[in-house]
Amino acid sequence: MYISELIDMSIKNKKPDLVFKNANIINVFTHEIIKGDVAIHDGIVVGIGNYTGEKNIDVNNKYISPGFIDAHVHIESSMLSPKEFAKAIVPRGTTTIIADPHEISNVCGLDGIEYILSSTKNLPLNTYVMLPSCVPSTNFENSGAKLLAKDLEKYINNPRVLGLGEMMNYPGVIYKDKDVMDKLNLARKNKKFIDGHAPCVKGENLNAYILSGIKTDHECSTVEEMLEKLRLGMYIMIREGSATKNLNNLIKGVNNYNAKRILLCTDDKHPDHLLKEGHIDYNVKLAIENGINPITAIQMATINPANCYNLNNLGAIAPGYKADLIIIDDLEEFNIEEVYKDGILIAKEKQPLFKTDKNNFSKVMKTINCSKINENDIQIYFKKEIGEEKVNIITLQPYSLITKKEKEVVEIKNNKFQFNKNKDILKLAVIERHKNTGNIGIGLVKNFKLYNGAIATSISHDSHNIIVVGDNDKDIVNAVNKVIDMDGGIAISSSNQILESLTLNIGGLMSDKDIEYVNYKFEKLMDIAYNKLKVSKDIDPFLTLSFLALPVIPEIKLTDKGLFDVQKFEFIDLI
Repeated sequence: MYISELIDMSIKNKKPDLVFKNANIINVFTHEIIKGDVAIHDGIVVGIGNYTGEKNIDVNNKYISPGFIDAHVHIESSMLSPKEFAKAIVPRGTTTIIADPHEISNVCGLDGIEYILSSTKNLPLNTYVMLPSCVPSTNFENSGAKLLAKDLEKYINNPRVLGLGEMMNYPGVIYKDKDVMDKLNLARKNKKFIDGHAPCVKGENLNAYILSGIKTDHECSTVEEMLEKLRLGMYIMIREGSATKNLNNLIKGVNNYNAKRILLCTDDKHPDHLLKEGHIDYNVKLAIENGINPITAIQMATINPANCYNLNNLGAIAPGYKADLIIIDDLEEFNIEEVYKDGILIAKEKQPLFKTDKNNFSKVMKTINCSKINENDIQIYFKKEIGEEKVNIITLQPYSLITKKEKEVVEIKNNKFQFNKNKDILKLAVIERHKNTGNIGIGLVKNFKLYNGAIATSISHDSHNIIVVGDNDKDIVNAVNKVIDMDGGIAISSSNQILESLTLNIGGLMSDKDIEYVNYKFEKLMDIAYNKLKVSKDIDPFLTLSFLALPVIPEIKLTDKGLFDVQKFEFIDLI
């Protein structure tokens, strides 16, 4: 019997495969550091104490931590295929992710879920999946698919499916929308977990939202919001990604009593940040820099998410737990030297030591289905021929997905909106790209601070139509049409010339190229956006742009159907 063999190793009747000698073992159960050996057999921790193995590694008083867990991530936001994503994050100590494939599912439906499940199956990375709950995220936009509860039944009992992904349609929960209720009931009936997404929801509405069975939230922007949700029994994920950076603020509300309910996540992170900053290791280091005890910070990245999602053999170093371990030089510099998955060395000095299989992308490619646009398609018309008009503007805030609805005066000539180089008011457009409906939503945005050009991308959360921002119509059209030509991706145009582009041919979201190539191209795009087009350094040019189409984050967004007031949950006119 297998357990008998492990017991023999534990009580020293036989030698285990591997022993780490002379370690400072981070104990996430008792919040202390234990000096001793870690014995491993067949990828399982069999003992802590004094052991000798078939192979012995003296770690010379370095620290051994459980592998990190990203509690909520969209692989697609890295613009990398899953195997390339693993190459980026595993060397930084992440050995488990809880992925929500709602980006690729909004484009490709069930084929998107299947792609994420199949392409992560043989990676040296525990990949659990939350079934996308909002495809589309709302009825106020066109997506590439619609998934109902009956569609999700196919995967609900897959052993790697933990439950239902972030329920962004919080009005649908509160007002008992039938499709939403069906999905919640599907998860509850099968005893599955339900993730939340409830920015600024509070009071009685928050009570109702939680009552439906939703257990987590990663959209808190203030300590007060976080504390209200903690008091009502939610787990709070503190997010530190590329566009949304909540950790420095929210960590102020963490104390010795509520820390066990805090998880760390990245949500959305681009390849340049993954390679330069890191992944969950960066979040841990940032928490420590903000005064959090190092062991507490590690708990947030290990045992807390494991407990939250009932991953009973992950997140700790103890008998019976998987030997997903990281070797750290010290708890101040927090440099991860080695990463072990199931007791096997898979990364060293931030470099992967594993190879990955090629995947079949065919069902998630060739997803751009729309006609090219021209300048007439993107005009903003007014009744008056010339003069000024006060209009509704989307105003950006630094490092936040939450926008403000404000009113600004714009100039009119020949009944049309006129760009003013002295005003930071840019044109924003969302072009439907799934069914070739011809829908184009047009609005205006402030605080992007782009000059002499346009940026277009087929990444626009969560329906992933083409979104573009620019200060002149020629560049707007040129950038959009380049994205269409590439069958998805990112393009920057200036003076009617394409300065740089990146093809994202997997669902219009991810590249089939390796991480080095994607990062090289993306860094060039970032450099051009900031240094040539002078985009504000307070925003991420591409992630911020992509979230301007998400009509579930306050206060005002733009979809292919028009300008949307998220607080009223209705379309509004520009004027």
